[in-house]
Amino acid sequence: MPLPPDSLAACAVDVLTTADAREKTVKSRAHARAWFEGRAAGRPMALGEASPPAHPARPDKPELLAPRDVPRRRPGSAQGRKALLHAVAHIELNAVDLHWDIIARFTATLMPLEFYDDWVRTADEEARHFQLLEDCLRARDSFYGDMPAHAEMWHAAEDTAGDLMARLAVVPMILEARGLDVTPPMIAMFRKAGQDDAVAALETIYAEEVGHVAHGATWFRFLCERGGLPVQETFQALARRYFHGALKPPFNEDKRAEAGLPADFYWPLVDDIRPD
Repeated sequence: MPLPPDSLAACAVDVLTTADAREKTVKSRAHARAWFEGRAAGRPMALGEASPPAHPARPDKPELLAPRDVPRRRPGSAQGRKALLHAVAHIELNAVDLHWDIIARFTATLMPLEFYDDWVRTADEEARHFQLLEDCLRARDSFYGDMPAHAEMWHAAEDTAGDLMARLAVVPMILEARGLDVTPPMIAMFRKAGQDDAVAALETIYAEEVGHVAHGATWFRFLCERGGLPVQETFQALARRYFHGALKPPFNEDKRAEAGLPADFYWPLVDDIRPD
C-alpha cells in the first residue's frame, strides 16, 4: 500500500492524478480531513512543493466534446433533467480539480494558512457535491459518464496557470459566481417535477457556493491590498484579459453581493466580454 502524501501540495497532486471520478472525490475528502485534523491539533501538515499536471487525470467517460456539439435536451423532460444533473456533476468534478490545482500550483506565493483552509474546505465541499449528484444519477438508472460533456472547463486553469490573481478572478469570481445565477431556476424546475433528492442536492450546492465565491473575493482583495492595487479596476482588467466566455445577465445580485461581489464589479464587463 502506498504511503499517504506527506504535504498538502502532494495531496493536491494525488487528487489531480487520480482518474476515477468517485476515487478522486473520496481522496479529496480524505485529504481535507487530514489537513483539518492537523490544524486542529496544532500540527498543520507541511505545505510542501509539487508540480501539478497540466491536465488532471480523467476517466474514459464522459466523452468530452466542444460545447456546441453536446446534445441539447428539453429541460422539462425526464431525459433533460437527467442530462442537467450530469452537466452539473461534470462542473463539480472539474471544480474539485480546480481547487486542488490552486493549492499545488501557487505554493511559492506566500499566503496565510487560512488561504489553504479555504481552498481545502472548498475542494472537500465540491467533492461532496459531486457525490450527491452522482447518487441522484444512479437513482435514475444513470451514472457520471453516461452522456457527453463539454471540454471547456479546464481552459480557465490553463489560461491562469501563471497568475494567482487571475485564477481567483476567473474561477471563483466569474465561473462560480455564475452558479449563483443559474442554480435557483434549476431548483425550481426539479421541485416542480417532484424530485426531492435533486432539490436537496442543488440547495446544498447553492448554499455552499456563496462561500466559494466569497473565498475568491476575499483573497483577491488581500492580494490587491498587499500589492497596493485598486481592487475593482484590477478585477475588471484581469477578467477582460483572461476570461473568454460570455458575461451576461440576469445576475443574482443579492447572492453575489453576499459573497463580496457588488454589482459595479461585473456589470461594466457585460458589453466588454464576449465569447472568442
